[in-house]
Amino acid sequence: MTRSRVVVIGLGTGLRRDDGIGPVVASLIAEWRMPWVSAEVSEGEPTQLMDLWAGADLAVVVDAVVCEPASPGRVLHIDTARLRRAPAAAGSHCLGLSETVALGEALGRRPGKLVIFGVEAACLDTGVGLSPPVVSAIPAVIQAVLADIARCVPLRDSSGHFRDPSFFIARIPHSSGFSVGLLA
Repeated sequence: MTRSRVVVIGLGTGLRRDDGIGPVVASLIAEWRMPWVSAEVSEGEPTQLMDLWAGADLAVVVDAVVCEPASPGRVLHIDTARLRRAPAAAGSHCLGLSETVALGEALGRRPGKLVIFGVEAACLDTGVGLSPPVVSAIPAVIQAVLADIARCVPLRDSSGHFRDPSFFIARIPHSSGFSVGLLA
């Protein structure tokens, strides 16, 4: 039986404060070593993104976003149909995700399904470390990502047991660092 291939792509860089949310989420997802799920980090270069999601049954992208009015830490499910109508560079990168999605469609390099989660940033200045509202959003965005993955492939823990997505939710004990705990 052929299994679906899922890729979670954390878009951004840890050198621009909240722009690091995507890479943090991808690294936490990677720690679970779920079969058929890979987690990658990209700074948003279009051909790299298309290479990462090409052939995937499901690609989940997590990125920092800026919205008006601002509500830092808010997790948004971004509809790809609405994204196509968004202004250029709606994310925090110079070539926007909407242009990359359109280019992937034109070149036939899109995943079977593309899901995008934006986490509203409080600070995109140069520096390291996520702002407290964005740190607080990590469990919610991971739960949303895992729910989409679970609709595509069964989730197993490291011992091979099937688990509800809530089993994999991250625990974050304090804002100075991250630890991943499997909740029973």
